Amino acid sequence: MQFYIKPLQAEAANQTYAAEQYFRSGIYDLALNGDGNALGFAQVVDEYGKKAGAAVYLYAGICELQLGNADNAISYLKKYNGKDEILAARALACIGDCYVNLEDYNTALGYFEKAVAAGDNAFAAEYLLDAGLVAEKLGQNDKALGYYKQIKEDYPMAPQAYDIDKYISRIEAK
Repeated sequence: MQFYIKPLQAEAANQTYAAEQYFRSGIYDLALNGDGNALGFAQVVDEYGKKAGAAVYLYAGICELQLGNADNAISYLKKYNGKDEILAARALACIGDCYVNLEDYNTALGYFEKAVAAGDNAFAAEYLLDAGLVAEKLGQNDKALGYYKQIKEDYPMAPQAYDIDKYISRIEAK
């Protein structure tokens, strides 16, 4: 088994190098679909599946999201099962972004809440702000206010906290 799986894992890792470079450069189409010489994340997933590692699903999902393909992005992101709590939270938040793009705000809110719950990290304030904006869109102003106040109290140094008072004031003025 190790003589079959280990070489495939190494080969898959080598195949993702170019795709990762395109991803880091923000060239999402080439990162996803390859450039004709190197495979993209979609081909790596098709060819190697889980042997390529969990990260390829996250990369492919983010590429699809950036390219405006929310349904495809959701499909990839739901297959991501990495152990890193920051990346797991990011995958959940990206799924939330997909549902916002699909105008399914109730589902989006659930994913942003899951992203916040997945781990208390530097991005939690971002996910709380997203949750608050979606809650407002749904007319759930009390819930949105709670998210905004949580940013102010728990993440005062986060970039989202710098102008959080305007969000709080907007809701309190209603």
